[in-house]
Amino acid sequence: MNLSISQSGYRCTIAWLGASLLGCWSLAGAMTASARAAASPDPARPNIVLCMADDQGWGDVGYRGPTPLKTPVLDEMAASGLRLDRFYAAAPVCSPTRGSVLTGRHPNRFGCFAWGNTLRPQEITVAEALKTAGYTTGHFGKWHVGSVTADGPASPDTSGFDRWVSCPNFFDLSPLMSSNGKVIETEGDSSVVTVEQAIPFVREAVEKKRPFLAVVWFGSPHHPHQALPEDKARYPDQSEKLKNFYGELTAMDRAIGMLRDELRRLEVADNTLFWYCSDNGVLPEGSAGGLKGRKGSLWEGGIRVPAIIEWPARIEEPRTSTVPCGTVDIYPTLLDALGMELPANQPPLDGVSLVPLIDGRMERREKPLGFWVYPSRGIPRRSRQILAQLRAVQQGEADPDSFHCPYSDPGKITRQYPEDKLPGHAALVDGNWKLHRMAGKDGDARYTLFDLAADPAEGQDLAAEQPDRVDRMKAALHAWQVSVVKSLNGEHYAEQ
Repeated sequence: MNLSISQSGYRCTIAWLGASLLGCWSLAGAMTASARAAASPDPARPNIVLCMADDQGWGDVGYRGPTPLKTPVLDEMAASGLRLDRFYAAAPVCSPTRGSVLTGRHPNRFGCFAWGNTLRPQEITVAEALKTAGYTTGHFGKWHVGSVTADGPASPDTSGFDRWVSCPNFFDLSPLMSSNGKVIETEGDSSVVTVEQAIPFVREAVEKKRPFLAVVWFGSPHHPHQALPEDKARYPDQSEKLKNFYGELTAMDRAIGMLRDELRRLEVADNTLFWYCSDNGVLPEGSAGGLKGRKGSLWEGGIRVPAIIEWPARIEEPRTSTVPCGTVDIYPTLLDALGMELPANQPPLDGVSLVPLIDGRMERREKPLGFWVYPSRGIPRRSRQILAQLRAVQQGEADPDSFHCPYSDPGKITRQYPEDKLPGHAALVDGNWKLHRMAGKDGDARYTLFDLAADPAEGQDLAAEQPDRVDRMKAALHAWQVSVVKSLNGEHYAEQ
């Protein structure tokens, strides 16, 4: 897509409480700095690494304990950086959450309802935004929000990434990967392979003195679990099933350590913002850390995930925060950290900048977090099968017409969704309070309310005791859902 930035100012609308409450929000700084950066990189601006696990639950880290799981690197990060203990994936499954990281928007706004759904080209991605500030951009690992063919629909290439070695879905040992559209073979643990592809990109950026955005999305610990023998050997007292599960997580932890070590070797770690999280909540094999629910649900166990930010130049002392925040906040936080304005054609954001939280100046979140599982089926994307077919074409072993990119036009809006029918499970997190809305087939909805500070397991419904709070949160949730539908129907897209 073409990303236009206004030189004289910008106009951005953020929909939270519906059209009547749309307002303007300004991120500090000026985009004019980006023109200077493109010619002469500013060493004061951070490099950015965004790492994401695939299906790691809130309790699937050593630092949460007690657990047999060994994650020494994540434990070290949690002990030295900013540990976010109330960090939320935008959705309880993978593709939608990944879309939220790229856009700062709830995935329902662009029709990414379930796994295997795609971005829309109309969306502005964090990679596209940072390129205007002189950043070189790379994606490595699981994509799962579009094609991984060269110039394919909603591919990394068409979403703002200069260099990419990506897979259309999760991947296991020795995966096939798409290197800027060309299928390559790899060998080893999937997380280690992913980092091995990212490191040359980081080295080249440092050598050329260019700030970089490296998005490193692992395929672990997604089913099926296939750990290397040496990683399984670290868990001799566990069942074979758990040996593979824990082994995958330990290998991913080791891969993160490889990347952190390389940043230190290159002497850029201090001014690198390294953000780690998972894309959704816990699997049956994993640990929700005492929270209710798991992957696929809007209960805490389905959306609250591990998250850590390291940025030694700015986070000098270790801290733990319980301020609610989430994957929708990554995009606006990065732009704010760089002193960038939002694009003039920016559609409504759901995220807020967490720079004040990073700086220790944010004690509460003013803007609630909305969640909504719109009833929709996922779309199978078998990574190795897709890439094997593409490789056969590229090697002349198959007719080019035999490979069909498994994506329809993701930018074509063919359906208008009603604003008066809001199906599915939705929730609103406002401070310590969480309201659930369960829509029935008859159009009626049932509401439950929980105090997450006193009851993180969501076991005691306080709706009957807090009718005024329920009414306020119901109104806010309804207005937000209506705003999401307006975006879904294309109303908030500027002329491109």
